[in-house]
Amino acid sequence: MAINIKPLHDRVIIQAVEVGEEVKGGIIIPDSAKEKPQEGKIVAAGPGKTMEDGSVRAMAVKKGDKVIYSKYAGTEIKSNGEEYLLMREDDILGIIE
Repeated sequence: MAINIKPLHDRVIIQAVEVGEEVKGGIIIPDSAKEKPQEGKIVAAGPGKTMEDGSVRAMAVKKGDKVIYSKYAGTEIKSNGEEYLLMREDDILGIIE
């Protein structure tokens, strides 16, 4: 399903990767106790950061990249019933190859 939001400047939209539920010793961990995933796939990216001299620095990431991002980064948004994170490129720690 396509997202109908286009990020501006140096922002990206990320769809978090679903982490499989791990059950150890028969104990089921409730959703409220699970940690938020820190991996995701970029579904949209802005054109880049506008520098002080007016030039635009291209993004280091692109649509389709799988990335790791800061634990508390981004703003949660919903579009077409799906949940996404909208964040700055600076909050991305690395690209998973």
